[in-house]
Amino acid sequence: MDKKKIQIQQLDRRIHILAQAKIYPAPATGWIRAIRLALGMTLLQLANKLSMTKQGAREIELREKEGSITLKSLRETARAMDMELVYGFVPLEGSLDNHIDKKAHELATRIVLRTSNNMKLEEQENSKERILKAIEERTDLIKKELPKSLWD
Repeated sequence: MDKKKIQIQQLDRRIHILAQAKIYPAPATGWIRAIRLALGMTLLQLANKLSMTKQGAREIELREKEGSITLKSLRETARAMDMELVYGFVPLEGSLDNHIDKKAHELATRIVLRTSNNMKLEEQENSKERILKAIEERTDLIKKELPKSLWD
């Protein structure tokens, strides 16, 4: 098994675990405020733990809620609350393998249909079955090679 395939499988195992978190959206107030309130921690107490003013802590909560907070700030705030920040990327298709499969199929379809259209102009048109088979074969080849053009 090649190195790239092993990397994809290892990441897919991690992604599978992260994907389960998608069903639990962030609290409307943001994680920082929701956890702070659940712990019974005041804004001033959080500010003191972060060595900043109460207004600074309020700003952090607001930036998190709006999505404009940095990872560094999230990490520091998590540590101040004796927690750990966990983050990752989850492909929309559920796994890296499915993501690659989708992109490879799209690229293969473009390539095969472009060739098929040229053949059609030369009155050498292929059947739909042959075109579908060519797309399937090209998809497998693209997945095996993983060319950089796959991400254009």
